[in-house]
Amino acid sequence: MSEFLELVVPEDSSGARLDHFLVGLVPNHSRSQIQKLIKNGQVRIGTRALRPNTPVKAGEVVTVEIPAMVPTTLVPEDLPLAILYEDADLLVLDKPAGLVVHPGVGNVRGTLVHALLHRVRDLSGIGGEERPGIVHRLDRGTSGLMVVAKSDASHVELSRQFQDREVEKEYIALVWGIVHAGRRIDTPIGRDPSHRALMSARARRARSAVTRITKAQRLRGVTLAHVAIATGRTHQIRVHLSSIGHPVVGDPLYGGIRRHLAADHRPLAHLERPFLHAARLAFTHPRDGRRMEFTSPLPGDLSRVLEELA
Repeated sequence: MSEFLELVVPEDSSGARLDHFLVGLVPNHSRSQIQKLIKNGQVRIGTRALRPNTPVKAGEVVTVEIPAMVPTTLVPEDLPLAILYEDADLLVLDKPAGLVVHPGVGNVRGTLVHALLHRVRDLSGIGGEERPGIVHRLDRGTSGLMVVAKSDASHVELSRQFQDREVEKEYIALVWGIVHAGRRIDTPIGRDPSHRALMSARARRARSAVTRITKAQRLRGVTLAHVAIATGRTHQIRVHLSSIGHPVVGDPLYGGIRRHLAADHRPLAHLERPFLHAARLAFTHPRDGRRMEFTSPLPGDLSRVLEELA
């Protein structure tokens, strides 16, 4: 059964956005999850139509319907996982390329979630039936570091850090052409209106996204770039780099595959996925406040390409 929570707006919160007022007051729910409750009509103030940015007034009673958690019906699978760190609150892993993070259309088995359910007994349920413990994600073809929440409290706090841009994420990408360190791409990203499976920097409805090139090494007409992102939009790095004319090498969606390769670029034909790796991840431990930092070396398929280009 659903749980109902009634909250009276105090004087010092009068005028605040509804979603901001509820953060911290609704147990085990991040701001994005609260916004979803509001949009689903599960937050009420009398008979008013509400939005996340609706201002609240002192003395109003806000009623929040918290749906009962649906137990997962996914079957755990004993799949190999490269766990770099684990405690009672979270774990950090090195995801291989080719592994899908959570179930979806065409991927009902063999995902990271299936492996986590086998590995972790009490995985956070906040992500929903198909995404337990998943605070953020990497594309199927992207390898590298991920943090997973093992408790609801950790999930809420880690989600807040991602939303408030307190998490440091750095990737290594090989891109076409010459791009220079210090380049900043500050272009909103949204769903491509013509191709719904793609994202675009020219979408009508878009969300802010910031990408920075922190290091760059020139290699025979391509650049090995270290890329930091302050936001985490779907396909962000791939879309942003393509939008400035430097798509990720091997990316089939955003212009990263060249049919006719010069002799210098023939090693790139060995790539079976985009040359993109989540190499560094830093965040604050949700329980004790320690700043935690993890790094991951380039996996074999990517490092071999670099060796052949050298």
